[in-house]
Amino acid sequence: QQAARDAVKLMIDRFAAAKLKSAFDDGFDVGRVDIAGCESLVGAVPDSRAQALLAGLQSRGARSVFVRWLTSLPGPPTADAVLAAITTTLAWGPLSAKRISRLTAENLPWWMTLFGTLIGASADASRHESDNFCGFGGAELMGQCSLAEIGFAALLGLPPREDDLFAFQTLVGLLLTNGPGAISAQGAKGAVSADGPEAPERVQLNKALIGFLTHTGYTHGGNGYEGIAFLKEQFRASNLVDPADPQHGIDLRSLAMRTVEQYARYKAERKNIGSLDIAKLPGVNHPVFKDKPVNHDPREVFIAQLLAQRGEYNAFHAYYRALVQALFDAGVSRTVYCVNVDAVIAALLLKMLWQPLRRGEFAEHELETAAFTIFLYPRMLGCAAEIDDHMNRGRNMDTRTPASQCRFVA
Repeated sequence: QQAARDAVKLMIDRFAAAKLKSAFDDGFDVGRVDIAGCESLVGAVPDSRAQALLAGLQSRGARSVFVRWLTSLPGPPTADAVLAAITTTLAWGPLSAKRISRLTAENLPWWMTLFGTLIGASADASRHESDNFCGFGGAELMGQCSLAEIGFAALLGLPPREDDLFAFQTLVGLLLTNGPGAISAQGAKGAVSADGPEAPERVQLNKALIGFLTHTGYTHGGNGYEGIAFLKEQFRASNLVDPADPQHGIDLRSLAMRTVEQYARYKAERKNIGSLDIAKLPGVNHPVFKDKPVNHDPREVFIAQLLAQRGEYNAFHAYYRALVQALFDAGVSRTVYCVNVDAVIAALLLKMLWQPLRRGEFAEHELETAAFTIFLYPRMLGCAAEIDDHMNRGRNMDTRTPASQCRFVA
């Protein structure tokens, strides 16, 4: 990635001098851009990876002044140079408007390489072939597939349907970040502050991403699986065929009341033997969204409204809403607990996997890995933003972000 980053630096200098305004300007005369000293951008023989990238861009009808200029140089471009041209195309508008720093733009090829590597590493080795990844050929990957389709296939090993992709993209948006104080962000920012953001060229993005990975785990990121295991157990004898069908014929309130009765007996038994170690119901209640007569996790409310607007139904999500009401009606809870975001994750993921699970196309043991990885995908992006932010305005040996500089992003 160093060669690609060096290429970005060169392109920024040359195109700034040529007064480029839009990276998508088909009328821009690339002959105005100085090509002296650009020998590192081309090779003696064609680069197969560069050719594949360029073919993918052409298949998608992508426009880029940087790519057009690069392919006009005397000699076949290198893969690093093509990567640099693509990322500089993406960065040029925000960089020109001073919404991002030059450091951020120069690091984009590094980030793209890391993101691709992590997504690839999340798929089992058996799904990697010389000309195929998770059922997609190389040309299809670069010329047709969206990142959501690739991520879905890597995660679940199944071809996505339209509603699956929407659920997947929704989960990515939900799980990007809990804010700068999240444990995963602290791990990433700790690695940055240890290298020293006051001299950002010393910061190793690879190490910062390892910091993010070491600061995720069963408690921070793994709760989705608990919810899935819980839902599977509750619906085991229900004969549910399609959780997306609102006419599924299952009495969700009765199912919820049965769960509540079992849980109430369990709590009573634990108290009778003097134990305070009482397991909580996964996906129910939240340390922040509580103590009102009726409580709501705003993230869950948002998802419910979004799916309702699309005319989509999820039996597992509906069951969770019935469950929190049943807990209150039976006197097990003093308020109506919220359905938290972990329940939403579990409901969305299990809805995608319910029929493949019933058909035996998806193994039970793969479920826990999928539930954790669906957290890691978006958090990888969120922590990349935290890393970049800390490189640009953080201090050495300090992971704090002043509250006055925090913003909601919607």
